[in-house]
Amino acid sequence: MDPATLIGVIGALVFIVVANVMEGGNPMSLMLIPPILLVVGGTVMISLAGGTIADSKLAVRGLKKAFTGSAQNAAVLVPTLVSLSEKARREGLLALEDALTEVDEPFLSRGLTMAIDGTDPEEVRDILEAEVIAVRAEAKQAAKFFNAAGAYAPTIGIIGTVMGLVHVLENLAQPEELGHLIAGAFVATLWGVMSANVFFLPVGARILRLGELETARMELIIEGVAALQAGSNPRVVAQRLQSLLPADQREPEAA
Repeated sequence: MDPATLIGVIGALVFIVVANVMEGGNPMSLMLIPPILLVVGGTVMISLAGGTIADSKLAVRGLKKAFTGSAQNAAVLVPTLVSLSEKARREGLLALEDALTEVDEPFLSRGLTMAIDGTDPEEVRDILEAEVIAVRAEAKQAAKFFNAAGAYAPTIGIIGTVMGLVHVLENLAQPEELGHLIAGAFVATLWGVMSANVFFLPVGARILRLGELETARMELIIEGVAALQAGSNPRVVAQRLQSLLPADQREPEAA
């Protein structure tokens, strides 16, 4: 698990609470159920209205992944792919069948299985690249839900504030209540802006980033399997795969 999102969201909330206390405020005065219910519930429902039920299910999976998913390093696959390439070049593709049991990467296992079965290299690439497209599309759609929520939340908060101010005008005959009512009205705007920038938009960005890392890892595997099928020199395979990695993940010799 990569805790970046959890740390970031909790850290931002802590700073907000601390700043509120330092200014002499009471954090509990911001914990008003009506504006929270309006902003969170209304934003989620409006975001749902902009898509389909299937999109909302993707968003739920994306939310779980944003907080519990890990950013897997593609560099750890390079030694495995190079080792498999050496074995295939020395003993043939069929010799990799025994090595499948030691491969714990499902995507790589599927690619190797097709290669061992003699599937045409172009077909192998097409099938694997179709999976990459599907993963990228899923991440994009899940992120779209939260990015849309981030756009809607501040406006929903303003709606709550307007509703609160209407209530203030209804109670002008009670001056002693006006300060409390006005403060409560603006809490909705606070929750709208805060939920958008502390939760919805960061989660959307996190889902997209994890999707980018996952597809980059898959694309590296595709190149490795293609080189393996072509019988490329293992040293060339290593150089090719290293070139696909970010500079900070490459071996010093390949940097």
